[in-house]
Amino acid sequence: MTDYRALSLWHDTLEEDLRPRPALDQGDLARHWDVVIMGAGYTGLWSALALTEARPNLSILIVEKEIAGFGASGRNGGWCSALFPSGPAALIKRHGHDKTEALREAMVDAVDQVGAWATQLNIDCNFLRGGTMMLARNEVQLERATETLHEASLTTADLHEWRTPEQSLRATSVLGSVFDPACARVNPAKLVRGLARALEARGVRIAEQTEVLSYQPHSITTSGGILKADVIVDALEGYRSQLAQTRRDSLPLYSLMIATESMPDSVFDAIGLEHGMTFSDFRSLIIYGQRTADNRIAFGGRGAPYHFGSKIKPEYDRVPAVFEALETTLKELFPEVKPYEVTHSWGGVLGVPRDWHASVSFDPATSIARAGGYVGDGVGLSHLAGFTVSDLVLGLETSRTQLPFVNHRSPKWEPEPLRYLGAMAAIVGVDLADRSESRTGKRSLFQKLIAPLTGH
Repeated sequence: MTDYRALSLWHDTLEEDLRPRPALDQGDLARHWDVVIMGAGYTGLWSALALTEARPNLSILIVEKEIAGFGASGRNGGWCSALFPSGPAALIKRHGHDKTEALREAMVDAVDQVGAWATQLNIDCNFLRGGTMMLARNEVQLERATETLHEASLTTADLHEWRTPEQSLRATSVLGSVFDPACARVNPAKLVRGLARALEARGVRIAEQTEVLSYQPHSITTSGGILKADVIVDALEGYRSQLAQTRRDSLPLYSLMIATESMPDSVFDAIGLEHGMTFSDFRSLIIYGQRTADNRIAFGGRGAPYHFGSKIKPEYDRVPAVFEALETTLKELFPEVKPYEVTHSWGGVLGVPRDWHASVSFDPATSIARAGGYVGDGVGLSHLAGFTVSDLVLGLETSRTQLPFVNHRSPKWEPEPLRYLGAMAAIVGVDLADRSESRTGKRSLFQKLIAPLTGH
Protein backbone atom coordinates (compact mmCIF):
# COMPACT_ATOMS: atom_id res chain seq x y z
CA MET A 1 0.00 0.00 0.00
CA THR A 2 1.24 3.48 -0.86
CA ASP A 3 2.66 5.46 2.06
CA TYR A 4 0.81 8.70 1.34
CA ARG A 5 2.41 10.43 4.31
CA ALA A 6 5.78 10.14 2.53
CA LEU A 7 4.55 12.12 -0.50
CA SER A 8 5.78 15.45 0.87
CA LEU A 9 6.54 17.49 3.96
CA TRP A 10 2.97 18.74 3.77
CA HIS A 11 1.46 15.26 3.88
CA ASP A 12 3.80 14.39 6.75
CA THR A 13 2.32 17.26 8.81
CA LEU A 14 -1.23 15.89 8.56
CA GLU A 15 -2.69 14.47 11.73
CA GLU A 16 -5.50 12.64 9.94
CA ASP A 17 -5.53 9.06 8.78
CA LEU A 18 -4.64 8.97 5.08
CA ARG A 19 -6.38 5.64 4.48
CA PRO A 20 -8.14 5.91 1.09
CA ARG A 21 -11.87 6.48 0.93
CA PRO A 22 -13.92 3.63 -0.58
CA ALA A 23 -13.75 3.14 -4.33
CA LEU A 24 -16.84 3.06 -6.53
CA ASP A 25 -19.54 0.63 -5.50
CA GLN A 26 -22.59 -0.75 -7.31
CA GLY A 27 -24.77 2.02 -5.94
CA ASP A 28 -22.48 4.65 -7.49
CA LEU A 29 -22.53 2.85 -10.84
CA ALA A 30 -26.30 2.42 -10.84
CA ARG A 31 -26.96 6.09 -10.15
CA HIS A 32 -27.24 8.80 -12.81
CA TRP A 33 -25.30 11.74 -11.37
CA ASP A 34 -25.90 15.42 -11.99
CA VAL A 35 -22.14 16.08 -12.05
CA VAL A 36 -19.12 13.77 -12.08
CA ILE A 37 -15.76 15.46 -11.48
CA MET A 38 -12.54 13.70 -12.48
CA GLY A 39 -9.76 14.52 -10.04
CA ALA A 40 -9.82 15.34 -6.31
CA GLY A 41 -7.29 18.15 -6.38
CA TYR A 42 -7.94 21.85 -5.95
CA THR A 43 -9.73 22.30 -9.28
CA GLY A 44 -12.17 19.46 -8.72
CA LEU A 45 -12.81 20.32 -5.08
CA TRP A 46 -13.31 24.07 -5.62
CA SER A 47 -15.64 23.29 -8.53
CA ALA A 48 -17.68 20.99 -6.32
CA LEU A 49 -17.76 23.55 -3.51
CA ALA A 50 -19.00 26.28 -5.83
CA LEU A 51 -21.68 23.98 -7.26
CA THR A 52 -22.92 23.00 -3.80
CA GLU A 53 -23.06 26.66 -2.81
CA ALA A 54 -25.22 27.53 -5.82
CA ARG A 55 -27.30 24.32 -5.98
CA PRO A 56 -27.18 22.34 -2.73
CA ASN A 57 -29.40 19.57 -4.10
CA LEU A 58 -27.11 18.57 -6.97
CA SER A 59 -25.81 15.00 -6.87
CA ILE A 60 -22.03 15.27 -7.25
CA LEU A 61 -19.45 12.50 -7.47
CA ILE A 62 -15.68 13.06 -7.51
CA VAL A 63 -13.48 10.20 -8.72
CA GLU A 64 -9.78 10.08 -7.81
CA LYS A 65 -7.12 7.51 -8.77
CA GLU A 66 -5.25 7.81 -5.44
CA ILE A 67 -6.43 10.03 -2.56
CA ALA A 68 -7.66 13.62 -2.42
CA GLY A 69 -4.62 15.89 -2.64
CA PHE A 70 -2.31 13.21 -4.02
CA GLY A 71 -1.01 15.37 -6.87
CA ALA A 72 0.27 18.92 -7.10
CA SER A 73 -2.52 20.22 -4.86
CA GLY A 74 -0.91 18.48 -1.90
CA ARG A 75 2.75 18.79 -2.86
CA ASN A 76 3.30 22.33 -4.19
CA GLY A 77 5.38 25.16 -2.77
CA GLY A 78 2.61 26.52 -0.58
CA TRP A 79 2.22 29.85 -2.41
CA CYS A 80 -1.31 31.16 -2.78
CA SER A 81 -0.47 33.89 -5.26
CA ALA A 82 -2.12 36.10 -7.87
CA LEU A 83 0.25 34.78 -10.52
CA PHE A 84 -1.02 33.72 -13.95
CA PRO A 85 1.25 31.72 -16.29
CA SER A 86 1.16 34.50 -18.90
CA GLY A 87 2.25 37.98 -17.77
CA PRO A 88 0.21 41.20 -18.14
CA ALA A 89 1.96 42.35 -21.33
CA ALA A 90 1.28 39.07 -23.12
CA LEU A 91 -2.31 39.03 -21.87
CA ILE A 92 -2.90 42.61 -23.02
CA LYS A 93 -1.50 41.78 -26.45
CA ARG A 94 -3.79 38.75 -26.73
CA HIS A 95 -6.96 39.93 -24.96
CA GLY A 96 -6.80 43.70 -24.61
CA HIS A 97 -6.32 45.90 -21.57
CA ASP A 98 -9.81 45.75 -20.06
CA LYS A 99 -10.01 41.96 -20.02
CA THR A 100 -6.49 41.72 -18.63
CA GLU A 101 -7.36 44.23 -15.90
CA ALA A 102 -10.43 42.17 -14.97
CA LEU A 103 -8.38 38.97 -14.82
CA ARG A 104 -5.69 40.58 -12.65
CA GLU A 105 -8.35 41.89 -10.25
CA ALA A 106 -9.93 38.45 -10.04
CA MET A 107 -6.55 36.81 -9.40
CA VAL A 108 -5.68 39.23 -6.58
CA ASP A 109 -9.13 38.70 -5.06
CA ALA A 110 -8.70 34.91 -5.29
CA VAL A 111 -5.83 35.06 -2.78
CA ASP A 112 -8.09 36.59 -0.14
CA GLN A 113 -10.97 34.32 -1.12
CA VAL A 114 -8.92 31.20 -0.44
CA GLY A 115 -8.12 32.50 3.04
CA ALA A 116 -11.75 33.48 3.66
CA TRP A 117 -13.05 30.07 2.60
CA ALA A 118 -10.47 28.30 4.76
CA THR A 119 -11.76 30.30 7.74
CA GLN A 120 -15.41 29.73 6.85
CA LEU A 121 -14.90 25.97 6.46
CA ASN A 122 -12.75 25.78 9.60
CA ILE A 123 -9.70 24.53 7.69
CA ASP A 124 -6.51 25.16 9.66
CA CYS A 125 -4.05 25.33 6.75
CA ASN A 126 -1.60 27.92 8.13
CA PHE A 127 -2.86 30.52 5.64
CA LEU A 128 -1.09 33.83 6.23
CA ARG A 129 -0.80 36.63 3.69
CA GLY A 130 2.70 38.09 3.88
CA GLY A 131 3.45 38.80 0.21
CA THR A 132 6.29 37.53 -1.91
CA MET A 133 9.74 39.00 -2.47
CA MET A 134 11.51 38.44 -5.79
CA LEU A 135 15.23 39.08 -5.43
CA ALA A 136 17.53 40.58 -8.05
CA ARG A 137 21.04 39.19 -7.51
CA ASN A 138 22.96 40.21 -10.63
CA GLU A 139 22.69 42.80 -13.39
CA VAL A 140 20.57 40.62 -15.68
CA GLN A 141 18.16 39.84 -12.86
CA LEU A 142 18.02 43.56 -12.10
CA GLU A 143 16.88 44.17 -15.68
CA ARG A 144 14.17 41.55 -15.26
CA ALA A 145 13.07 43.18 -12.01
CA THR A 146 12.68 46.50 -13.84
CA GLU A 147 10.66 44.77 -16.56
CA THR A 148 8.45 43.13 -13.93
CA LEU A 149 7.72 46.49 -12.33
CA HIS A 150 6.85 47.93 -15.74
CA GLU A 151 4.49 45.04 -16.50
CA ALA A 152 2.85 45.39 -13.10
CA SER A 153 2.22 49.07 -13.83
CA LEU A 154 0.09 48.10 -16.83
CA THR A 155 -2.83 47.20 -14.55
CA THR A 156 -4.11 48.86 -11.39
CA ALA A 157 -4.63 45.50 -9.64
CA ASP A 158 -0.90 44.77 -9.39
CA LEU A 159 0.68 46.64 -6.48
CA HIS A 160 4.31 45.63 -6.92
CA GLU A 161 6.91 47.72 -5.10
CA TRP A 162 10.65 48.16 -5.52
CA ARG A 163 12.66 47.38 -2.40
CA THR A 164 16.25 48.48 -1.86
CA PRO A 165 18.87 45.95 -0.72
CA GLU A 166 18.38 47.20 2.85
CA GLN A 167 14.63 46.56 2.58
CA SER A 168 15.05 43.13 0.99
CA LEU A 169 15.69 39.69 2.40
CA ARG A 170 19.27 39.40 3.54
CA ALA A 171 20.36 36.91 0.94
CA THR A 172 23.79 37.00 -0.70
CA SER A 173 24.50 39.45 -3.53
CA VAL A 174 21.11 41.19 -3.38
CA LEU A 175 20.86 44.33 -5.52
CA GLY A 176 17.23 44.92 -4.62
CA SER A 177 13.87 43.16 -4.94
CA VAL A 178 10.31 43.41 -6.16
CA PHE A 179 7.67 42.92 -3.47
CA ASP A 180 4.18 41.73 -4.38
CA PRO A 181 1.66 41.87 -1.49
CA ALA A 182 -0.80 39.53 -3.24
CA CYS A 183 0.59 36.24 -1.96
CA ALA A 184 0.02 34.07 1.11
CA ARG A 185 1.77 31.14 2.71
CA VAL A 186 -0.31 28.00 3.04
CA ASN A 187 0.11 24.33 3.91
CA PRO A 188 -1.32 22.94 0.66
CA ALA A 189 -2.06 19.43 1.92
CA LYS A 190 -4.02 20.75 4.90
CA LEU A 191 -6.04 22.94 2.55
CA VAL A 192 -6.87 20.26 0.00
CA ARG A 193 -7.69 17.62 2.60
CA GLY A 194 -9.83 20.11 4.48
CA LEU A 195 -11.77 20.92 1.32
CA ALA A 196 -12.45 17.21 0.78
CA ARG A 197 -13.84 16.83 4.30
CA ALA A 198 -16.01 19.93 3.91
CA LEU A 199 -17.48 18.56 0.69
CA GLU A 200 -18.28 15.21 2.25
CA ALA A 201 -20.13 17.07 4.98
CA ARG A 202 -22.22 18.65 2.21
CA GLY A 203 -23.12 15.26 0.75
CA VAL A 204 -20.56 15.11 -2.07
CA ARG A 205 -19.34 11.55 -2.72
CA ILE A 206 -15.57 11.18 -3.18
CA ALA A 207 -14.57 7.79 -4.60
CA GLU A 208 -10.83 7.22 -4.27
CA GLN A 209 -8.71 4.40 -5.72
CA THR A 210 -10.74 4.87 -8.90
CA GLU A 211 -8.82 5.56 -12.12
CA VAL A 212 -10.37 7.35 -15.07
CA LEU A 213 -9.58 5.43 -18.27
CA SER A 214 -11.52 7.51 -20.80
CA TYR A 215 -14.57 9.73 -21.07
CA GLN A 216 -17.14 10.95 -23.55
CA PRO A 217 -20.31 13.02 -23.21
CA HIS A 218 -22.34 11.81 -20.21
CA SER A 219 -20.15 8.71 -19.70
CA ILE A 220 -16.87 7.99 -17.89
CA THR A 221 -15.08 4.65 -18.08
CA THR A 222 -13.19 3.97 -14.86
CA SER A 223 -11.27 1.10 -13.31
CA GLY A 224 -14.41 0.41 -11.24
CA GLY A 225 -16.99 0.57 -14.01
CA ILE A 226 -18.88 3.02 -16.21
CA LEU A 227 -20.45 6.15 -14.71
CA LYS A 228 -23.32 8.17 -16.15
CA ALA A 229 -23.78 11.91 -15.58
CA ASP A 230 -25.45 14.98 -17.01
CA VAL A 231 -22.20 16.98 -16.71
CA ILE A 232 -18.58 15.86 -16.65
CA VAL A 233 -15.76 18.05 -15.29
CA ASP A 234 -12.20 17.26 -16.36
CA ALA A 235 -10.11 18.47 -13.41
CA LEU A 236 -7.17 16.13 -14.06
CA GLU A 237 -4.68 19.02 -14.63
CA GLY A 238 -1.14 17.56 -14.76
CA TYR A 239 -2.50 14.03 -15.11
CA ARG A 240 -4.62 14.87 -18.18
CA SER A 241 -1.62 13.78 -20.23
CA GLN A 242 -2.11 10.21 -19.01
CA LEU A 243 -5.31 9.70 -21.01
CA ALA A 244 -4.77 8.69 -24.63
CA GLN A 245 -7.46 11.08 -25.84
CA THR A 246 -5.87 14.14 -24.19
CA ARG A 247 -2.18 13.15 -24.16
CA ARG A 248 -1.02 16.14 -26.19
CA ASP A 249 -3.24 18.68 -24.40
CA SER A 250 -0.89 19.04 -21.44
CA LEU A 251 2.77 18.36 -20.72
CA PRO A 252 3.62 16.98 -17.26
CA LEU A 253 6.53 19.05 -15.94
CA TYR A 254 8.23 17.94 -12.74
CA SER A 255 9.00 20.39 -9.96
CA LEU A 256 10.98 19.22 -6.91
CA MET A 257 11.27 20.47 -3.34
CA ILE A 258 13.27 20.14 -0.15
CA ALA A 259 12.57 21.27 3.42
CA THR A 260 14.94 21.97 6.28
CA GLU A 261 14.52 20.89 9.84
CA SER A 262 12.79 23.40 12.13
CA MET A 263 15.14 26.28 12.86
CA PRO A 264 15.31 28.92 15.62
CA ASP A 265 13.64 32.30 15.18
CA SER A 266 17.12 33.83 15.24
CA VAL A 267 17.89 32.31 11.82
CA PHE A 268 14.83 33.93 10.29
CA ASP A 269 15.55 37.21 12.07
CA ALA A 270 19.01 37.22 10.49
CA ILE A 271 17.54 36.51 7.05
CA GLY A 272 14.62 38.89 7.45
CA LEU A 273 12.10 36.20 6.46
CA GLU A 274 8.87 36.79 8.34
CA HIS A 275 5.97 34.37 8.77
CA GLY A 276 3.65 34.49 5.80
CA MET A 277 6.30 35.69 3.34
CA THR A 278 7.39 33.73 0.29
CA PHE A 279 10.44 34.37 -1.90
CA SER A 280 12.12 33.72 -5.23
CA ASP A 281 14.60 35.45 -7.52
CA PHE A 282 14.80 36.43 -11.18
CA ARG A 283 16.89 33.56 -12.54
CA SER A 284 15.48 31.69 -15.54
CA LEU A 285 15.29 28.29 -13.82
CA ILE A 286 12.47 28.97 -11.39
CA ILE A 287 13.04 28.69 -7.63
CA TYR A 288 10.52 29.34 -4.85
CA GLY A 289 10.47 29.17 -1.07
CA GLN A 290 8.53 29.92 2.11
CA ARG A 291 8.92 29.98 5.87
CA THR A 292 6.63 27.26 7.18
CA ALA A 293 4.45 27.58 10.25
CA ASP A 294 6.87 25.31 12.16
CA ASN A 295 9.97 27.35 11.19
CA ARG A 296 11.35 25.35 8.30
CA ILE A 297 12.23 26.65 4.88
CA ALA A 298 10.39 24.75 2.16
CA PHE A 299 12.29 25.38 -1.06
CA GLY A 300 11.73 24.16 -4.59
CA GLY A 301 12.63 24.57 -8.21
CA ARG A 302 12.46 23.18 -11.70
CA GLY A 303 15.15 21.28 -13.55
CA ALA A 304 13.97 17.67 -13.27
CA PRO A 305 13.81 15.90 -16.64
CA TYR A 306 10.74 15.43 -18.80
CA HIS A 307 10.12 11.75 -19.56
CA PHE A 308 9.46 10.49 -23.06
CA GLY A 309 5.80 9.94 -23.88
CA SER A 310 4.72 12.15 -20.96
CA LYS A 311 5.25 9.25 -18.58
CA ILE A 312 4.54 9.82 -14.88
CA LYS A 313 5.99 7.38 -12.34
CA PRO A 314 6.56 7.59 -8.56
CA GLU A 315 10.31 7.21 -8.99
CA TYR A 316 10.40 10.37 -11.12
CA ASP A 317 9.40 12.41 -8.05
CA ARG A 318 12.89 12.05 -6.61
CA VAL A 319 16.02 13.11 -8.47
CA PRO A 320 19.03 13.19 -6.11
CA ALA A 321 21.02 15.57 -8.32
CA VAL A 322 18.18 18.10 -8.31
CA PHE A 323 17.72 17.79 -4.53
CA GLU A 324 21.46 18.37 -4.07
CA ALA A 325 21.32 21.41 -6.36
CA LEU A 326 18.34 22.81 -4.44
CA GLU A 327 20.16 22.45 -1.11
CA THR A 328 23.28 24.09 -2.56
CA THR A 329 21.21 26.96 -3.95
CA LEU A 330 19.29 27.50 -0.71
CA LYS A 331 22.43 27.58 1.43
CA GLU A 332 24.20 29.83 -1.06
CA LEU A 333 21.24 32.23 -0.83
CA PHE A 334 21.13 32.11 2.95
CA PRO A 335 24.43 30.98 4.56
CA GLU A 336 22.69 31.05 7.97
CA VAL A 337 20.91 27.84 6.94
CA LYS A 338 24.11 25.86 6.36
CA PRO A 339 24.27 24.21 9.82
CA TYR A 340 20.74 22.78 9.48
CA GLU A 341 19.73 19.49 7.91
CA VAL A 342 17.36 18.90 5.04
CA THR A 343 14.75 16.48 6.41
CA HIS A 344 12.29 16.15 3.52
CA SER A 345 12.57 15.94 -0.26
CA TRP A 346 9.81 15.29 -2.76
CA GLY A 347 8.43 16.21 -6.15
CA GLY A 348 5.45 16.02 -8.45
CA VAL A 349 4.03 17.06 -11.78
CA LEU A 350 2.23 20.18 -12.91
CA GLY A 351 0.32 20.71 -16.11
CA VAL A 352 1.78 22.88 -18.90
CA PRO A 353 -0.35 23.89 -21.91
CA ARG A 354 1.51 24.53 -25.17
CA ASP A 355 1.02 28.30 -24.95
CA TRP A 356 1.44 28.54 -21.15
CA HIS A 357 -2.09 29.96 -20.82
CA ALA A 358 -4.49 28.56 -18.21
CA SER A 359 -8.07 27.99 -19.33
CA VAL A 360 -11.59 27.11 -18.21
CA SER A 361 -14.11 25.82 -20.71
CA PHE A 362 -17.58 24.36 -20.99
CA ASP A 363 -19.18 22.92 -24.10
CA PRO A 364 -23.00 23.00 -23.85
CA ALA A 365 -23.24 20.51 -26.73
CA THR A 366 -21.33 17.82 -24.81
CA SER A 367 -21.81 19.09 -21.24
CA ILE A 368 -18.09 18.62 -20.61
CA ALA A 369 -16.17 21.24 -18.61
CA ARG A 370 -12.38 21.47 -18.31
CA ALA A 371 -10.01 23.60 -16.26
CA GLY A 372 -6.26 23.66 -15.77
CA GLY A 373 -2.96 24.65 -17.32
CA TYR A 374 -1.73 26.54 -14.25
CA VAL A 375 2.01 25.86 -14.80
CA GLY A 376 2.66 25.84 -11.06
CA ASP A 377 0.51 28.88 -10.19
CA GLY A 378 -2.55 26.85 -9.27
CA VAL A 379 -3.27 27.40 -5.58
CA GLY A 380 -5.07 30.70 -6.11
CA LEU A 381 -5.87 30.24 -9.79
CA SER A 382 -7.61 26.89 -9.23
CA HIS A 383 -10.01 28.60 -6.81
CA LEU A 384 -10.98 31.13 -9.48
CA ALA A 385 -11.15 28.35 -12.08
CA GLY A 386 -13.35 26.13 -9.94
CA PHE A 387 -15.90 28.85 -9.27
CA THR A 388 -15.84 29.75 -12.97
CA VAL A 389 -16.52 26.10 -13.87
CA SER A 390 -19.59 26.22 -11.63
CA ASP A 391 -20.87 29.41 -13.26
CA LEU A 392 -20.44 27.93 -16.75
CA VAL A 393 -22.04 24.59 -15.89
CA LEU A 394 -25.06 26.30 -14.32
CA GLY A 395 -25.43 28.70 -17.23
CA LEU A 396 -24.84 31.79 -15.11
CA GLU A 397 -23.52 35.02 -16.58
CA THR A 398 -21.10 36.49 -14.07
CA SER A 399 -17.97 38.61 -14.06
CA ARG A 400 -16.00 35.35 -13.94
CA THR A 401 -17.53 33.99 -17.15
CA GLN A 402 -16.34 37.12 -18.98
CA LEU A 403 -12.69 36.59 -18.02
CA PRO A 404 -10.29 35.96 -20.92
CA PHE A 405 -9.26 32.47 -19.77
CA VAL A 406 -12.83 31.25 -20.38
CA ASN A 407 -13.04 29.02 -23.46
CA HIS A 408 -9.42 29.78 -24.34
CA ARG A 409 -8.05 27.01 -26.55
CA SER A 410 -4.35 26.15 -26.28
CA PRO A 411 -2.69 24.38 -29.22
CA LYS A 412 -1.67 20.77 -28.72
CA TRP A 413 1.88 19.77 -27.89
CA GLU A 414 3.90 18.24 -30.69
CA PRO A 415 3.91 14.44 -31.08
CA GLU A 416 6.93 12.48 -29.86
CA PRO A 417 9.85 12.67 -30.30
CA LEU A 418 9.44 16.40 -30.97
CA ARG A 419 7.69 16.92 -27.61
CA TYR A 420 10.58 15.29 -25.75
CA LEU A 421 13.23 17.24 -27.67
CA GLY A 422 11.45 20.55 -27.10
CA ALA A 423 10.82 19.96 -23.39
CA MET A 424 14.38 18.86 -22.70
CA ALA A 425 15.78 21.76 -24.72
CA ALA A 426 13.81 24.16 -22.54
CA ILE A 427 14.89 22.51 -19.28
CA VAL A 428 18.56 22.38 -20.25
CA GLY A 429 18.41 25.81 -21.90
CA VAL A 430 17.21 27.72 -18.84
CA ASP A 431 19.98 26.18 -16.74
CA LEU A 432 22.58 27.12 -19.33
CA ALA A 433 21.10 30.62 -19.53
CA ASP A 434 21.50 31.13 -15.78
CA ARG A 435 25.08 29.90 -15.85
CA SER A 436 25.94 32.14 -18.78
CA GLU A 437 24.27 35.21 -17.27
CA SER A 438 25.95 34.69 -13.91
CA ARG A 439 29.33 34.43 -15.61
CA THR A 440 29.02 37.23 -18.20
CA GLY A 441 26.50 39.60 -16.63
CA LYS A 442 24.67 39.75 -19.97
CA ARG A 443 21.43 38.31 -21.30
CA SER A 444 21.94 34.80 -22.58
CA LEU A 445 21.33 33.71 -26.15
CA PHE A 446 19.97 30.43 -24.72
CA GLN A 447 17.10 32.32 -23.11
CA LYS A 448 16.15 33.89 -26.43
CA LEU A 449 16.33 30.56 -28.27
CA ILE A 450 14.07 28.70 -25.85
CA ALA A 451 11.58 31.53 -25.32
CA PRO A 452 8.97 29.95 -27.67
CA LEU A 453 9.08 26.77 -25.57
CA THR A 454 8.65 28.50 -22.21
CA GLY A 455 5.75 30.79 -22.93
CA HIS A 456 7.85 33.98 -23.19
